[in-house]
Amino acid sequence: MNFLNELNDNQRVAAEHIYGAAMVIAGAGSGKTRVLTYRIAHMMENGIDPFNILALTFTNKAAKEMTERISNISGGHEAKNITMGTFHSVFSKILRFNSDRIGFPSNFTIYDTQDSRSLIKDIIKGFNLDDKAYKPSQVFGRISTAKNNLISPEAYNDNPDIKLEDKQSRRPEMGRIYTSYMNRCQRSGAMDFDDLLYYTNVLLRDFPDVLHYYQHKFKYILVDEYQDTNFAQYLIIKQLAAAYENICVVGDDAQSIYSFRGANIENILNFKKDYPDFSLFKLEQNYRSTKNIVEAANSVIKNNKDQIYKKVWTDNQVGEKIEVIRTLTDNEEGRAISSKIFDKQKLGGTYNDFAILYRTNRQSRSFEESLRKLNIPYKVYGGLSFYQRKEIKDLLAYFRLSANPNDEEALKRVINYPRRAIGKTSIEKLIVAANKYSTSIWEIISDFNKYPVDINRGTQSKIGVFVTMIKSFQVEVNEKDAFTLAERIAKASGIMRELVSEKNKGPEEVERFQNIEELLAGIQEFVNSSEDGEVKTLADFMLEVALLTDADQDKPEEKNHVSLMTIHSSKGLEFPNVFLVGLEENLFPSQMALQSRTELEEERRLFYVAVTRAMNSCTISYASSRFLWGQSISCEPSRFLDEIDDAYLSFNTVRKPMGRHGSNQGFPARTGGLNKPLGAAPAGLRSLKEVKRTQQSQGKSEGIVIKVGFDVQHERFGKGKVTNVEGTGPDQKATIFFPHHGSKTILLRFANLEILN
Repeated sequence: MNFLNELNDNQRVAAEHIYGAAMVIAGAGSGKTRVLTYRIAHMMENGIDPFNILALTFTNKAAKEMTERISNISGGHEAKNITMGTFHSVFSKILRFNSDRIGFPSNFTIYDTQDSRSLIKDIIKGFNLDDKAYKPSQVFGRISTAKNNLISPEAYNDNPDIKLEDKQSRRPEMGRIYTSYMNRCQRSGAMDFDDLLYYTNVLLRDFPDVLHYYQHKFKYILVDEYQDTNFAQYLIIKQLAAAYENICVVGDDAQSIYSFRGANIENILNFKKDYPDFSLFKLEQNYRSTKNIVEAANSVIKNNKDQIYKKVWTDNQVGEKIEVIRTLTDNEEGRAISSKIFDKQKLGGTYNDFAILYRTNRQSRSFEESLRKLNIPYKVYGGLSFYQRKEIKDLLAYFRLSANPNDEEALKRVINYPRRAIGKTSIEKLIVAANKYSTSIWEIISDFNKYPVDINRGTQSKIGVFVTMIKSFQVEVNEKDAFTLAERIAKASGIMRELVSEKNKGPEEVERFQNIEELLAGIQEFVNSSEDGEVKTLADFMLEVALLTDADQDKPEEKNHVSLMTIHSSKGLEFPNVFLVGLEENLFPSQMALQSRTELEEERRLFYVAVTRAMNSCTISYASSRFLWGQSISCEPSRFLDEIDDAYLSFNTVRKPMGRHGSNQGFPARTGGLNKPLGAAPAGLRSLKEVKRTQQSQGKSEGIVIKVGFDVQHERFGKGKVTNVEGTGPDQKATIFFPHHGSKTILLRFANLEILN
C-alpha cells in the first residue's frame, strides 16, 4: 500500500475507492492517468482478480504505458491479465471471438477512412449518382453518424425525419448508399471503425448469453477520457456495468472537444442520473502550468454554462504573464512568432520546447515559411501518417489479401500493381459481376467457369497468375512469422523490384523505397517482441496496425524541432512554451460554431485545452487582417481574449517588419499596456476589451439597419437577400440566402455587410 503515499490527498481518496460507481473529474495537468493506474494497482493488491478488470482508453499508447506502470508498482506479471486497451481494440477481439453470431469471418479486415471512402465512391458511381452532390467524404460522415447513434440501414430508411433531411440536402439516395455500403462490407468480410462499436452493441443486444458472459467477466470497469465517449460507447459501457455497477469513469468536461467525431458531453454531465449513488472525486491541483496560465484558463472556462464546477489551482510559480501579440497581417504574425522562438531558444533549451497551435490546418503556411527563413527546424503534425503513404498502403493491401482474400478494397488496389495489364474496364466488370452474383470479387476470379464474366481469355489468364500468387501467401499466413512472410510478399509481389527500379529517379522515389524498408524493420521488431516463444503472424501485425489511433501514429519525436499542430491534435500533450495563434472572431471561435450556445461552449473548451498545454509560457497572437479566399479580410480579436482577466495578460503590437537575422526589433520594449495599434485605437488603451470596443465603433456606419428583403453584399459569399433578422444590439443575427452558398445565419456585428438597395 506504500505506493499510494506518492499521491496527494484527493488523488489517494479516488485511488482507494473500489466498489460502486465513481466519477473522477480531473482538471488539466492534475494527474488523472496516475490516479487510474494506482487505482487498478490498489484493486489488485486488495485481491481483485485482474481477469475481472476492464480498462478502456482512447490510445494504445496510453494502455501500454498504464500496463507497464501497474507491473512496476505490483512487481509482477499479473497486470498483463487485465483487459486493457482502446474501445476499438478491446471490442474487435470480442467480435472476432463471436464473429459467427453476426455473420462475419473471424479474420475480418478493418477498413480505414480511405478504404471506406473508396468503397462509397464505387457505390455512388454504380448508382449513377452525381459525385458532387454525393461527395464520398460527406456520405461517409453521414453513415458514421448513423452508426454512432446505432441507427441501422433499415431504421435509417424507415425514418421519415431522416429521409426528409436527406431530401432537403439534395441527397435522397443516402439510405440506399448506406444499405449497399453495409452489404458490401459484409460481403468483403470487412468492418470500419464505427462497425466495431456498432456490431458490439448488436452482439450484446441480440445475444443475452454473450452479454451475461461479459457482464460477469468484467466485474470492474474503468474508463479514461469519459467526456470523449459517443452514444455507442456509452451504451456498451452501461450494458456491461449493469450487473455489478463497479464502474469508475475519469475525465474532464472542460476538455470535451470532439463532438464532430460523435463525442457527447452529456455522457459525463449526466453520469449522476445513470448512477444516483455514485461517488464524486475532484482532482483540482494542476502540476503542469504556472499560476498565471492556470488562472487565465480558469477565467475563460467559467463562462461556460454546462459544466461540472471545479476550481483548478497550482502550487507552481506565478510565472510570466500571457503575452498577447497583435500584428497587421497573418504573414507578419508568422514572422513575429518565429522570431520570438528564435530569440527564446538562444536563451537556452531546445526547439522541442516550443509548439505552435492553431484552430485549422490551413494556418500553418505563414509559420512554416517564417520558420524556414530563420532555419528553425519544425514538424507539422496531423498530416499524412506513415501508414497512409501510397507505397505502405500498397504493401499492406497484399498483407490484408493474404489474411482475407475477400477484402474488396485491398484486391482492387493491387490486382494491377505492379502492372499486370489488367485494365480498369476489366476491374469494373468484376465489380459488376460480384454485385450480380452477390459474392466477392475473389470468388469470381477464383472460378470464372462458375461465374462467367465478359473478360477476354488473355486477361483471365493474367488474373489467374495473380490468384495463384495470393493463394501461395495464404497458405503461409498462419505458419510463418510476420517478418518472414512480409519480406517474401514484398519481393514476390514485385513491389520491391518496382521501387528499386525507380530509386534513381529522384529523392521522392528513394524515400518510398526507404519507407518500405522501415515498414519491414518495424515488422521485424514486432516479431522480436514476442514472449514465451509465441509466433507472431502477419495477421497479428495487421490487427495491431489497423487499430492504431491518430495519437499512436503521429506522436512528437525526440528530434529537435518546433511542433506545429491543430489544437485538437495537441490534447494530451504538454510543452514548456506554447504559441496559440489566430485568435480572431470567425476563426477562433469558428464562424461555424456561432449558431448555438452548445457549439460556442465547445469552442471555449477548445481554447481552454490550448492554453493548458503550456507549462512555463503561453503567447497568444492575432492579426488585424488575414488573406482568405483570394482577398484580404479585416479581423477582430477573439471574444475569448475578452474573457481572460487582464491581470494575467501583457500586450504587445508588432509595428515593424522582422529583422533580416530574426531579431525581435519589431517588438516594443515595454509590455505593461497595449501600444498604439496601426491606424486603429488611440493611445492610452490598456486592455484588449478597450481596443476591441474602439475597433468595433470605427469603420462601421452609425444607424445602419438591416431588414428582411434587403439585398446585401458579403465579403466571402457575395450577393444575397436577407430572409430573417433576430436579436438586438451586438447579438443581432440575420439569415441571408446566397445563390451559390445557400442560407447562412451571420452575426451582424462581424459581417461587414454592404447594403445594395
